[in-house]
Amino acid sequence: MTVPSPSQRFAAPVLVGLGLAIAIAAWLLPVNLKSVSPALLRAAGAGTPTLAAYGRDLVEVEKIGPAALVLAAARATGDPRAPLLETALNQFALRQPGLMAWGGWDSILDPLFNQRADTGRRGSTPVLTFFNTTRARTTLRAYLAKSGSEGVQSLLKLRDLTGTGRFVPAMRPGGQPLDALILLTSLLYERGHFSPVLQREIRSLTNEALEKKELGDFEPVLVNLLSLGRRLDWAQLAELVRRTDSTKTLGEYAHLARVAPDQLPLIYAAALFSDSADRVAAYLIEFGKAGLEDLKLALASGQGAVRQLVVRKVPVNHTESPTLDFAAELALAHPQLLLALKYLGVLAGVWLLLRGLDRWLLGPGGLLALTGSSGHMKAGAVSVLFALLLLVSTEPFLLQAAPASEFQSRLPVLVVASAIVPSEPQSPNTMETTHLISIAVFAVLQIAVYLLCLMKIREIAQQNVSPVVKQQLMKNEENLFDLGLYVGIGGTAAAMVLITLGIAKTNLIAAFSSNLFGITCVALVKIRHVRPFVRQLILEEGNAAGRSSRES
Repeated sequence: MTVPSPSQRFAAPVLVGLGLAIAIAAWLLPVNLKSVSPALLRAAGAGTPTLAAYGRDLVEVEKIGPAALVLAAARATGDPRAPLLETALNQFALRQPGLMAWGGWDSILDPLFNQRADTGRRGSTPVLTFFNTTRARTTLRAYLAKSGSEGVQSLLKLRDLTGTGRFVPAMRPGGQPLDALILLTSLLYERGHFSPVLQREIRSLTNEALEKKELGDFEPVLVNLLSLGRRLDWAQLAELVRRTDSTKTLGEYAHLARVAPDQLPLIYAAALFSDSADRVAAYLIEFGKAGLEDLKLALASGQGAVRQLVVRKVPVNHTESPTLDFAAELALAHPQLLLALKYLGVLAGVWLLLRGLDRWLLGPGGLLALTGSSGHMKAGAVSVLFALLLLVSTEPFLLQAAPASEFQSRLPVLVVASAIVPSEPQSPNTMETTHLISIAVFAVLQIAVYLLCLMKIREIAQQNVSPVVKQQLMKNEENLFDLGLYVGIGGTAAAMVLITLGIAKTNLIAAFSSNLFGITCVALVKIRHVRPFVRQLILEEGNAAGRSSRES
């Protein structure tokens, strides 16, 4: 039997410790392929304005309506500076009570509607409320008729159309809603509140409607403005459409306002915070209520966190595991580089760990070394397998299909207002700590089975009997060598039963990992240990038979 040198005995534990340290450090890096970690959001939001600070800036420029929604969002996210923003809004309300209903000062609206007059409204008032009266629409129409904007004049001509779909024509009795919407759109256009891209699209749809002498594709735009105009004041609506680059996004925000009215402050604040209503709407439409919770977490972290989340357009990884927060800055600056380091680090760490265990247990003088056998555990393929399993545990969205979003439109937007029945909040579709514990338990069981098989092989190898008897003893232990497969199947079956009965909370990845570990264990035992040892016994038997024949 080969006796290992002191350096060889020392090298194996060093490899094990080094591999374990590298694998854990890489696993804790706050970067993911299809998700973003809370640590990364905190790093992105560090040093950027909070909701309350952003709201104070809005108050300073007298955009009171948007600041009021930002205040509601700051309260929902637990911003400690929300009381200061509330104080600033209350002080403005004492100085300018008439402006609170409109959400701020507008030099054009004041002579038309006498904004500073105290109407008794102490809070934000939906802008369409002011267009209800015939007098208000007549005054506004007379002002817009003098506009030099060709786009405004084209919009006003829509009042003469009779092909108005679901709307009553503006010039007929009962056409007040359409008349008010056309005037609202024209006023936003006149004041330059539409983003350049949205303004061009509205101009194109207006010209198309005038050519066809029917509202056509412009009708959904008016329906969406109706939904938003019934919920937002003048300043709030103006700030939203300024950050909206398409009528599609306008429709998505109107849809979100209908299906999630209680969450409108968060959705609105995110649009202003990220300076892109399009990205926020696309994120929420794709990820639904879980995405709204992720957006709320980003809003609590700061403006940079919101922008990072909607730009990457991935869910937040809520897996309860520690991370190396100090590496978050590097992940923000070089996400692809750090992701590659994470994958390579996990792979290298697992390889070193398995290599060290191989030398420690199966090398010369190892605890489970076989006399005269070279059947070592090959760390290459096994390390790839275990590295993939470890990485999957940190990528909960990698193998799981994205759940259907609750905010996606399942019916055409044909109704102005609808009754929304609140539903129970759904937990994010992430891999929880219990799932990781289940995978770890299955892995430990298979490691125990693997070591038990090696001990049995070593016991047979050390017996003072002929190679023929040893072969028979190995055949007698076939069931033991298949034990890993039995344990793996049993673990998967037990997990499926517990899932079905609702006794334990796990997922399919954790359940089927038991079977995968069992297959791997049996393959290692039979291919890397049983087969080489039996081959050695056959050769020894043949050599012994050859010597006997020569001697005779």
